[in-house]
Amino acid sequence: MPAESSVGPASAVLAYIGALPEPKRATLLEMRRLILEILPEAEECLSYGMPAFRVDAKVIAGFAAFKAHLGYFPHSGTVLEHLPEVVAAYPSTRGGLRFGVDSPLPRDVVEALIRVRLAEIAAGKRR
Repeated sequence: MPAESSVGPASAVLAYIGALPEPKRATLLEMRRLILEILPEAEECLSYGMPAFRVDAKVIAGFAAFKAHLGYFPHSGTVLEHLPEVVAAYPSTRGGLRFGVDSPLPRDVVEALIRVRLAEIAAGKRR
């Protein structure tokens, strides 16, 4: 099984979100709207089984629902180390941030995460 698989465009992302109970559904719909507002050129896909957004065939951002939280994933193991103030404000792992099922990440946080990921890609780093 490949590490990244694209399973349809926006319809697969909407199906993933649509299958969730509230308030997870509304929160991830808001995250989707926000990411697409910041990255209007992004193509929606599923990567690692979660909704993701890619530009020029590189995944920039993704999110997923879990039992007690939601997660944001920059699809890079180094993005978060460049944003210690963001990491300090949320529970995190090396590869993602956790946030509440009823509160999307603030726009400035998402913009910072996307900005760092795009800079990594521009510098030639894949992960």
